[in-house]
Amino acid sequence: MMELKIQLIPTGEIILPPGKNGESYCHNCAKAVVNDGVRAMMESALTARDRVGVQDFVLLENHTSEVAFIENLRKRFKENLIYTYIGSVLVSVNPYKDLEIYTKQHMERYRGVNFYEVSPHIYAISDNAYRSMRTERRDQCILISGESGAGKTEASKKVLQYYAVTCPASGHVETVKDRLLQSNPVLEAFGNAKTLRNDNSSRFGKYMDIQFDFKGAPVGGHIINYLLEKSRVVHQSHGERNFHIFYQLIEGGEEDLLRRLGLERTPQQYQYLVKGQCPKVSSINDRNEWKVVRKALTVIGFSDDEVEELLNIIASVLHLGNVQFGGEDGGNAYITTDTQIKYLARLLNVDGSVLREALTHKKIIAKGEELMSPLNQEQAGAARDALSKAVYGRTFTWLVNKINASLAFKVSLYYHISNMAGSFELQFCINYCNEKLQQLFIELTLKSEQEEYEAEGITWEPVQYFNNKIICDLVEEKFKGIISILDEECLRPGDASDLTFLEKLEKTLGGHAHFVTHKLADGKTRKMMGREDFRMIHYAGEVNYNVNGFLDKNNDLLFRNLKEVMCLSENKILTQCFDREELTDKKRPETAATQFKNSLAKLMEILMSKEPSYVRCIKPNDAKQAGRFDEVLIRHQVKYLGLMENLRVRRAGFAYRRRYEIFLQRYKSLCPDTWPSWDGRLVDGVSTLVKHLGYKPEEYKLGRSKIFIRFPKTLFATEDALETRKHTLATKLQACWKGCRQKAKYRKMKHSAILVQAWWRGILARRQAQRRRQSADVIRRFIKGFIYRHQPRCPENEYFLDYVRFSFLMNLIRNLPKTVLDKSWPTPPPALVEASEHLQRLCMQNMVWKYCKNINSEWKHQLEQKMVASEIFKDKKDNYPQSVSKLFVSTRLNWEDINPKLLQSLGSEKMKYAVPVTKYDRKGYKSRSRQLVLTGDSAFIVEDAKLKQRIDYSSLKGISVSSLSDGMFVLHVTSDDNKQKGDVVLQSDHVIETLTKVVICADKINSVNINPGSIKFSINNGKEGIIDFTAGSELLIAKAKNGHLSVTAPRLNSR
Repeated sequence: MMELKIQLIPTGEIILPPGKNGESYCHNCAKAVVNDGVRAMMESALTARDRVGVQDFVLLENHTSEVAFIENLRKRFKENLIYTYIGSVLVSVNPYKDLEIYTKQHMERYRGVNFYEVSPHIYAISDNAYRSMRTERRDQCILISGESGAGKTEASKKVLQYYAVTCPASGHVETVKDRLLQSNPVLEAFGNAKTLRNDNSSRFGKYMDIQFDFKGAPVGGHIINYLLEKSRVVHQSHGERNFHIFYQLIEGGEEDLLRRLGLERTPQQYQYLVKGQCPKVSSINDRNEWKVVRKALTVIGFSDDEVEELLNIIASVLHLGNVQFGGEDGGNAYITTDTQIKYLARLLNVDGSVLREALTHKKIIAKGEELMSPLNQEQAGAARDALSKAVYGRTFTWLVNKINASLAFKVSLYYHISNMAGSFELQFCINYCNEKLQQLFIELTLKSEQEEYEAEGITWEPVQYFNNKIICDLVEEKFKGIISILDEECLRPGDASDLTFLEKLEKTLGGHAHFVTHKLADGKTRKMMGREDFRMIHYAGEVNYNVNGFLDKNNDLLFRNLKEVMCLSENKILTQCFDREELTDKKRPETAATQFKNSLAKLMEILMSKEPSYVRCIKPNDAKQAGRFDEVLIRHQVKYLGLMENLRVRRAGFAYRRRYEIFLQRYKSLCPDTWPSWDGRLVDGVSTLVKHLGYKPEEYKLGRSKIFIRFPKTLFATEDALETRKHTLATKLQACWKGCRQKAKYRKMKHSAILVQAWWRGILARRQAQRRRQSADVIRRFIKGFIYRHQPRCPENEYFLDYVRFSFLMNLIRNLPKTVLDKSWPTPPPALVEASEHLQRLCMQNMVWKYCKNINSEWKHQLEQKMVASEIFKDKKDNYPQSVSKLFVSTRLNWEDINPKLLQSLGSEKMKYAVPVTKYDRKGYKSRSRQLVLTGDSAFIVEDAKLKQRIDYSSLKGISVSSLSDGMFVLHVTSDDNKQKGDVVLQSDHVIETLTKVVICADKINSVNINPGSIKFSINNGKEGIIDFTAGSELLIAKAKNGHLSVTAPRLNSR
């Protein structure tokens, strides 16, 4: 049985699980899409656009509204859909949490698939660039941009991981893949740092070439680095850190290594690591990262000697930061920390005295003569910091070159950082880079749009857009640009300063529309600017720059004698970093701005020669919190990245385009003429379909191989119609499928039923025949046994006798007695009489044993009393049967009915039983209420708290009681006991219980006399009294005329 299942994966993509052979087919589709399931195209998500937004901003109805743009981002971000397209541009929002969308399964899902067949993803961009490179034989580039913390570094990692997993591999290729992947942690350790916005912020620009062979396997790579933030080596803002490698070395380095380098495992000991007051970060494990970096250096191909010398340089930078200066009376500086000089001399392999002099003096060449000019404390500190920056910066360049050498044997990957901190070294250069990239981005986007229109035969309509060439010229134009003016001010003789540079800017660029200073601004603008600021109006908005430090950072000069010391170093890395030819070169080195300008120009040439793909990264909030969407911050980035401008350019023409076969395959069910299949030309099928749907001529154009739809609402209406149509189609398909399935099922069941019936009938017939034969044999043997039943056991009657015995035993099992009192027993056959009696006896013994085993001590005592009562009164006393079912109690008086004085009078004697009685006088037979109390030795007649009479059990001769149902009884006592006044006549409502208790306590079981007619009892002085008992209808006790006590009692049981 087949069934259709639809699954929604975390990227928002809908797929159909694969079939038996690993491929999933869509009916009427030309082919199976991939091995892990059919991917529904991007249009499938349009039905949920109200909840998750659109996957392509081009499909926004109100594409000019920034509010609609950001709201679409918000909807997708809320659903963990962090990727969205603007045409072929990928917009990525940093989720600040791990998402399960980067597994190998996801990589396979995007591998070799058309760009728009799957939901937006960094893997889709990567795969599209890779396939374009292989099919079109043209170099590709992926440009990743965004603010610090927006996820550019992670995006580049995902691209590299995708190629490492999906590209063909061999032994050499695997080595290259490993080195490509391992280059990331090394470059991050030496080039990344913790900033206020990002715990792993790249502090340099990177351009990486990945080189592929004709099979599509990565065989090499090359990295170009731009604009390392060298100033971070000597200074960090509050809450920020130096480069990761310093902390990783201190936290993760082995004790022997740190001892050799002269380092302590305390970052606070080093001046270059305490400026930001943030030595440790909760999200960074420096110890583990150190292990990763050491392993990566080995994989890339660094020798042990190279690693040792590299770490010597890193440690020397920390020691340089701890070099302190003092001032002499004349103002000349001198070094106060000799220990640091010793460490530096050993680690850098230089002469310590020469290094000491170079840090406190500068060499001046005048008229061919070399003069040593002493430095003051401030100048010496600046020289020290300049040396630290130069050493670290050149070492970083050497490190990149070393990695390149290991990757040497064109998809290209480029990304750059963007930081809004107000300085020349970052903000000005990076924003200049952004302007160039935006210019490139718009030009290439328009170019690709125009090429696609021309290829499809669609008339190209010129698009109006903001051309930021005017801003680029403001920065880079010869003689008039800001960089040219800065270089001129740095190189001119005289007293040049940052303020003279600002004045020259005002003089040269005063009338420029995108430039303003405090002096040139109006009153309102002046309030927002400092006197040392100038403002540039970039395409993304206005940015203020403070000129302080511009000249120093642009010069970035290292004193000649410090260069000489580094050139004399025996450290093999430093000998490559500081070329001795620099000492003989009379040409002044290029300024930092000019170097960056030239590098950027070369980069633009490289990128212009390649087919571009774009990834725009957005940071959702400054707190790095998952799920938090800061609309103000995101609006700034949308403007800064030029996303609205890009969307406007993309939407200037047609919002949607698809190849005919894809469009027809998806929507053919909406037209009777194209459903279920179209046999003619594709363009004719699409034309028939759109006419049936009522498309207006201005809403679409038909190209050579694609249909172009101008408005998103047209596509939305088509998609909504398809969603409605699906229900009808699904109902028909289900009905058809169910009918076919049930018919096939019925035929199969019918055939199976016939087979089963034939087989079962045969079994039943054979069973019946066998039972008949067995029955005949049994009947024959039974009859023969009945005939010979009285004869001794023989073969003829053994079956019958065994059956009779068996029947008796089975009947006995079903009818065994249930209680000890049950005397029933089945009648045994003659042969089992003796066995039956033995079994009956055993059964009774077993029931008695079980009964006795289960009774407790209280019940046992109750039974013992009942046994005594039975022995005395059974078949003798008329009311005995009524007492059998009633339990005997320990006392018939409550504790509140017994006077405490009585208990005190009893002393140590324990009361065993107490019952209320009626006492009759021996003379007048007057009745008096009394209490009969039994102890272990005596019986007491009690009136309230007064002991009226005590009868010792030893003086109790006997007890007389009638056979009727009355409660009268007489206690006979010995006459020689002076304390006794004669026999005691009593009446009790519980006569059976009372007398049983008395005889047990007194041990007088055989002293009870039951008289049917009259009872004689003794009175004082040898006289006797008589109680006459007669049967009557009710109980009457009275003195008779003859002087006897007459008792009339009803009979309760017939005898």
